Amino acid sequence: MNMSMPKISNCEVTDCSYNSNKKCHAMAITIGDSSCAMCDTFARMNKKGGNPAIIAGVGACKSDNCKFNDALECTASNVIVGMHSNHADCKTFAAR
Repeated sequence: MNMSMPKISNCEVTDCSYNSNKKCHAMAITIGDSSCAMCDTFARMNKKGGNPAIIAGVGACKSDNCKFNDALECTASNVIVGMHSNHADCKTFAAR
């Protein structure tokens, strides 16, 4: 499997500690589980996190029913994260 880590092209979750100017600055994020494509890295804290020089990628994907999931890795060209029911979700998720 020859892959590169897809980047978070836009994060609409502006109250996440890793978000600055709609960009995610975590080293990498983990996406969901079998029931929801939730951003497991989402953190709502007073302290800012991450590195402003980094744009996060998807390090792991646990959403087995997503068509972009290949061996728990994301194969999408890029990923958008947004709010859904009071938590951050991968909006790039597409069911198989």
